[in-house]
Amino acid sequence: MSKILIRGAKVLGGDVQDVLIDGETIEAVGSGLSAEGAEVIEADGKVLLPGLVDLHTHLREPGREDSETVLTGTRAAASGGYTAVFAMANTFPVADTAGVVEQVYRLGKESGYCDVQPIGAVTVGLEGKKLAELGAMHDSAAGVKVFSDDGKCVDDAVIMRRALEYVKAFGGVVAQHAQEPRLTEGAQMNEGTVSAELGLGGWPAVAEESIIARDVLLAEHVGSRVHICHLSTAGSVEIVRWAKSRGIDVTAEVTPHHLLLTDELVRSYNPVYKVNPPLRTEKDVMALREALADGTIDIVATDHAPHPHEDKDCEWAAAAMGMVGLETALSVVQQTMVETGLLDWAGVADRMSFAPAGIGRLENHGRPVAAGEPANLTLVDAAYRGQVDPAGFASRSRNTPYEGRELPGRVTHTFLRGRATVVDGKLA
Repeated sequence: MSKILIRGAKVLGGDVQDVLIDGETIEAVGSGLSAEGAEVIEADGKVLLPGLVDLHTHLREPGREDSETVLTGTRAAASGGYTAVFAMANTFPVADTAGVVEQVYRLGKESGYCDVQPIGAVTVGLEGKKLAELGAMHDSAAGVKVFSDDGKCVDDAVIMRRALEYVKAFGGVVAQHAQEPRLTEGAQMNEGTVSAELGLGGWPAVAEESIIARDVLLAEHVGSRVHICHLSTAGSVEIVRWAKSRGIDVTAEVTPHHLLLTDELVRSYNPVYKVNPPLRTEKDVMALREALADGTIDIVATDHAPHPHEDKDCEWAAAAMGMVGLETALSVVQQTMVETGLLDWAGVADRMSFAPAGIGRLENHGRPVAAGEPANLTLVDAAYRGQVDPAGFASRSRNTPYEGRELPGRVTHTFLRGRATVVDGKLA
């Protein structure tokens, strides 16, 4: 592999520096660097970040290749500045055996656009009745360390306790989709003023908060790690904040859409805004932003949930829940967190690279931009402004809530172990 010199980049948004890549590794970071025969990329003050890591992606393969494949999903990830994604287990068949997680892992290797780390199911078939092959998935070639029934809640407290005890043996983590099923039967959107006015079934905040409260206490009891997926309410923030103050080993994520969008958008009855957990209130959005800024919420995770056109272009009640997010996540975080002064770019690097890699125990990602480190990098034109056009997405699906909305920032280059996967905003 040839040498690449990124000249004049703001590393983590700080001082302008040059970064020299040699093969798969960063050779040097400093001022006035040069290298004979190196390919030169003039950064012109663009922001250079470590490659982004998404702890919560749905790649749909195997089984729902009409929505997404590992190849199209990783191309979308690279376009959004990601060099690694964790693929959720709710595929067909479910990723509840060593065989299925190894299949997804191999497909990620073959794609070449970003690393794919499979997430294993907690229970067989996501049915919540019997623990899946947690140990076998961990010992497999995929080396699974994160387990989740995402899309469904592990609502049985005994099963959740057993899962937490089991993964503790090898330093794993259970990522919980916090949704008490009995409290959300028939729910279509956030329970509140808007749901009452529209006559749609309400999804109460307590359905999320009660599961989080139970699970942080279970994690404390067994001395294990628990991660809260797509936290969405102000009350959930307070429970996690309390748990952390108590020393409980809990981490939490927020999605970009929960940092920006509110349940007022549901008045349009446009199913593109139908998501699980649902869009909440402005008060919740502000609480989530503050919690991400102060570290109560550890990371941003996309919950990239692609669906084919026919699953969204229908009446609200029949529509599938979920939004694509890999290609717009960084722009939404720039708008909601950086441009509001809540986070600087170093904070973005922490919440979108360092911390998610740490939670997922993913080596060689989420590393400093420094000599000797893997050359997993993302170059961002933070001054860019443009309207979101899903027709240009690399994802196979187009169910974005941001179509036509102006968002800041654009990923111009992504490097996976020194190889460009995105060049000048286009897939390499």
